[in-house]
Amino acid sequence: MLSRLMLGVVLTAAMVACASAEPQKDRANPDAAAIADFLKRVNAYVDLHKKLERTIPSLPKDANPQQIDQHQRALAKLISDARANAKRGDLFTPDMERIARKLLTDIFRGPAGDQLKREIFEEAGQRNIAPKVNGRYPDEVPLSTVPPDVLKGLPKLPEELEYRFVGRNLILLDPHAHIITDYIDRAIP
Repeated sequence: MLSRLMLGVVLTAAMVACASAEPQKDRANPDAAAIADFLKRVNAYVDLHKKLERTIPSLPKDANPQQIDQHQRALAKLISDARANAKRGDLFTPDMERIARKLLTDIFRGPAGDQLKREIFEEAGQRNIAPKVNGRYPDEVPLSTVPPDVLKGLPKLPEELEYRFVGRNLILLDPHAHIITDYIDRAIP
């Protein structure tokens, strides 16, 4: 009888410990759910991208610039048609946007922030570019460099997507289709 009572006490203590561990885990990383949701949305986009890319002829290994451009535009059309109702915030949800803005604020207001901004803005020149979901990344604008600290702080992306800057905006670029899949407006403080 005493051993059953002890077993009951031990089991009850274990259940209480497990139940209280979950809220502590959430408090330890309150952004985990937002990041997991972002990655789920990214993976859904990548699945769509791969499905649509399989429907068009592959690029030859020695593709010329014209063939690459035609392939990008064909894939972009398929993706844009499939995501006809896509809008800003579909991938960068408000919670993920908050996380990214905090990271970018910390980096760009840090000691190297002014230099990083100069480098990013210099690449785009003086153009005032307004990104558009499903819109083509401007051909006349070189792809921006993304500082390593930004890449380290944001969730890792599959090869079908890249973080880039267009002016002060952080975008998710599909480099295979050369389109903007989502963006955070005025992300650089």
